[in-house]
Amino acid sequence: MAGGDKLRLIVVTPERTLLDEPVAALRFPLYDGDIGILPGRIPLIGRLGAGELRITTASGEQSYFVDGGFVQVLGSNVTLLTNRAIPTKDLSAADAGKQLAMASAVIAKTDEEVSAKLADQQRARKMLALAQRSV
Repeated sequence: MAGGDKLRLIVVTPERTLLDEPVAALRFPLYDGDIGILPGRIPLIGRLGAGELRITTASGEQSYFVDGGFVQVLGSNVTLLTNRAIPTKDLSAADAGKQLAMASAVIAKTDEEVSAKLADQQRARKMLALAQRSV
């Protein structure tokens, strides 16, 4: 691998660059399933899903809730562009439960509305599961 035994992770949200640091490994949701990245990974471009970004660094593990976007793996650089990234410890089970209830209460009439409702429910369920696990 060009770059040694570390990866450089860059996480960018619309507001700011949240992370730019070396990591040993990471795992995150793609649109169609989770993927783990270790040094030496072949290049990849993918669509992010909603779920947990788990990072292994020299100081331990970190966890974030990410909400869609895109990822690029090129050499030792991993760049995640995401709508939002929230540290798991900052998630509230009560807020996630409210979001799930609101998404479930939506009356969908068109195929697009049904798809949006299901995506909102799935996002809220994943956020709730992470919030409950981090307590």
